[in-house]
Amino acid sequence: MAVRPQRIIAQTIKELTQLGRDRLSLTMALGLPLVLLLLFGFSTSLDVNRIDIAIQDLDNTRISREYIATFERTNKFHLAAQGPGVNVPQLLDRGGAAAGIIIPPEFSRDLKRQGRQAQVQVLIDGTDANTANLVRGYAKATTNAFSENLRSPSTATTPVTLQTRLWYNPGLETLKYIGPGALAITVTLFPALLAGLATAKESEQNTITQIYASSLTGTEYLLGKAAAFWLVGMAEVLFTNVESWIFFGLSFAGDPTPLIISSALYIACIVLWGIFLGTNTKTQSAVIQAVSFTAFLLSLQFSGYIYPIANIPIYIRWLAGIVPARYYILLTRDAYTRGVGWMSVWSSVLALAALLSFFFFLAWRRLRKMQVEV
Repeated sequence: MAVRPQRIIAQTIKELTQLGRDRLSLTMALGLPLVLLLLFGFSTSLDVNRIDIAIQDLDNTRISREYIATFERTNKFHLAAQGPGVNVPQLLDRGGAAAGIIIPPEFSRDLKRQGRQAQVQVLIDGTDANTANLVRGYAKATTNAFSENLRSPSTATTPVTLQTRLWYNPGLETLKYIGPGALAITVTLFPALLAGLATAKESEQNTITQIYASSLTGTEYLLGKAAAFWLVGMAEVLFTNVESWIFFGLSFAGDPTPLIISSALYIACIVLWGIFLGTNTKTQSAVIQAVSFTAFLLSLQFSGYIYPIANIPIYIRWLAGIVPARYYILLTRDAYTRGVGWMSVWSSVLALAALLSFFFFLAWRRLRKMQVEV
């Protein structure tokens, strides 16, 4: 049978006409690539600057203060705490610093002795193997710059040497950083997508009207739907954790209760977000695009999974504050790598609880509005 160009043109016009009537899908198709380009362009950065460090100065002399000032003058470090009373290991446990420097009491005395080297200890959070290596390199370069100012032409040795110790992940195993983050990202998409599709399907088939006409309240409908997909999401969490243990050897480094509680909160957050998107888009195709962009891509870019959030420009960094994956990744990495427990992650659990309340309010308010419209 011969192909007739006019029929092809007519079919093309029909498809474009239907797409033009669906303003939401057309806007997403043309607008999302532009938004994604801006997000990837501005938020992707492999540089590590303004690293939080704590310095315990047990020497407390003019020379030790000059050594500290060398770190302050570089843009690679941000001095989070300093002084003789600074507890570097405790700050590392609480996430208050990515590295700590301990200057011994005999620091200046050793520098003044001819041929004697002053030793400084550096403790580095090894959770992120890439950042730990960069921090170690930056600390060595900064110390070398300080040593160059002290070394005389007749002195062959370096006045100050660093003794580096890696905290939490001494072997700098990349899997201990990537694995826990991957656990958070892999359970982000499908619970929100399934909940959004189920909600939008009821609007497309107009079965939502029957629900509103029944004795079921909006709150009961929301909780019932959310509970179903929450159970599916929690099953995903269980299966992915078991799989990571069998195939990748990841095991709990400390108290698992923060991760268990936060998993329940996290899955509830993304399920409610999916329901909210489903009630607003009302078409399954639009839900797929909306969930892929907000629940998955934003989690990938603004959670700290690939690179530190501090690398993101400050004018879009605020987005990370409303991305649940940002807090859940901190909890998975603590559970599998750090093992500090509640002392380190309690604020992340509270943040997830706050986001859960916010997403529930958004979904509940939208359902109430739809019920009034019907």
